[in-house]
Amino acid sequence: MTGAVSGFLQQIFAKLKEADETVVLREIRGATFASVSGAALLKQVDGARYFLRVAGVRAGDRCVLVGSNGIRWVAMDLAIMAEGAITVPLYARQAASELAATMQDCQPKLVVCGDDTLRQGIAQAWPGAPGMRLLDEAFAGSPGALDAVAVVGEQKPVTIIYTSGTSGVAKGVVLTSGNVSHMLRCTSERLDLLMHGVRGQDRVFHYLPFCFGGSWILLLTCLLRGSLLTLNTDLNKLADDLRVVEPDYFLNVPALLERMRRGIDDGVRQKGGFVFKIFIRAKATWFAAPEGKNPGGVRLWLAKRLIFPTVRGQVMGSNLKALICGSAPLTVETQRFYDMLGIRVLQVYGLTETTAICTMDHPHHVEAGRVGPAIPGVEMKLGENDEILVRGANVFPGYWNRPEETAKVLRDGWFHSGDQGEVNAEGNWKISGRIKNLVILSSGHNVPPEPIEDQALQHLPGALHAVVVGNGRGYLSLLVTGNVKAEMVRTALDTVNSGLPHYKHLRAFHVCDEPFTMDNGMLTANGKLRRDAINTRWRNEIDALYQTKVGIAS
Repeated sequence: MTGAVSGFLQQIFAKLKEADETVVLREIRGATFASVSGAALLKQVDGARYFLRVAGVRAGDRCVLVGSNGIRWVAMDLAIMAEGAITVPLYARQAASELAATMQDCQPKLVVCGDDTLRQGIAQAWPGAPGMRLLDEAFAGSPGALDAVAVVGEQKPVTIIYTSGTSGVAKGVVLTSGNVSHMLRCTSERLDLLMHGVRGQDRVFHYLPFCFGGSWILLLTCLLRGSLLTLNTDLNKLADDLRVVEPDYFLNVPALLERMRRGIDDGVRQKGGFVFKIFIRAKATWFAAPEGKNPGGVRLWLAKRLIFPTVRGQVMGSNLKALICGSAPLTVETQRFYDMLGIRVLQVYGLTETTAICTMDHPHHVEAGRVGPAIPGVEMKLGENDEILVRGANVFPGYWNRPEETAKVLRDGWFHSGDQGEVNAEGNWKISGRIKNLVILSSGHNVPPEPIEDQALQHLPGALHAVVVGNGRGYLSLLVTGNVKAEMVRTALDTVNSGLPHYKHLRAFHVCDEPFTMDNGMLTANGKLRRDAINTRWRNEIDALYQTKVGIAS
């Protein structure tokens, strides 16, 4: 690769050149790895750049990249930015009609698809789509000698990442070279603290799609640090892959950590005998202690020495330094559960509009239930209704071709996040929920639903989702999905209600006979609830809760 670029791309290319024959990226393919060294990845980037030039891509053009995570996806992403074009990563599992609508919004010069089935589906949904090419085609030719890589100024856009759209309407978040450069400095500095004293490459495992902001930032951070990044290619094999990779850390969403927690509990329960007895009693001792206190006791002592290390090794390998968790708040109970096992969970808070991150837990100063302090160069404060406002080098310049939407969230130099929160004396933030999700009862009480939903799920092991409803009504009710019985829900709600003020009591419920999924439109691409869609789909059942008193909890 010749020439030079500014900011983060220059640093990444320099690091890859320095790595030379060291493997920096690999895919797990069954029992084998498909790997590339730093030099080999740079060669693939050159091939992709040549392909883009032949396709007529110029600086400032939008290029859609839609496909599963992989080495060639990474090479194409870097090539698009190196040519001065704007990469638009999209989620391959979205419906073709949704992908087509997003593409029509950004009007790309080129669409690069991961497979032919995807390409055909998009072509049918959008007959007038521009050049549609397969990712594999980009690496079929010989690049020859390439001239200098495009210079990317700090204020120039490098990507448009579309939000998941809990309302059903996705908006294109424009991020600049300056946004990304600042964020990569912050993430790398924080990982330096985590890996202090550890020699060699960071071993990082990854399964989240690169089209999501936080996932993409982790990818670039790993390239910048020269880490060994291993990509999962089959979500059904996550557990097996983790044991093979034995990572130092990896990025998660709360849903997976909750699932892993249940899996650990179930595995110990099935083992039975002495191990099960000690584990259950040690857990009871741990959770009975006040938060922040390290309890004693013989059973907990035995578990820490005989059981917890084995659990850690069997589930995540022996090298794990921390789990990193973002996209939504993690319950305190789940964070404390992993802490009990000797596994730190470092939370990250941010939105796509803030280049994915506003706060990060300090590796050595973690408070369960909080998401850490604001990262360097970022200011945060509370506005009306305890809304979190953000100002700094991480804040995006605006939405693609949506000046009115941009003006709504960028006001007086501050980004209005739409999230409710609080901050303590140590500067550690806590996220309460989304302002637009507030349930406003007919009594005038404003109720954030997320904390109540989390509590309900803690007492319903078989439940998949819980949604608080009752906007404009006289009391709150709950929709539940999963393998639960009515009597179980009544018991759980009695427990939850006992710790809540009267106006937050859940007084009725309905067990839905259909799960909430992305395919049926109840969840966004990254697993968040589409509350408007849920309320519409279950309108009759919700109405019945307020007319016939069906499913009333005591």
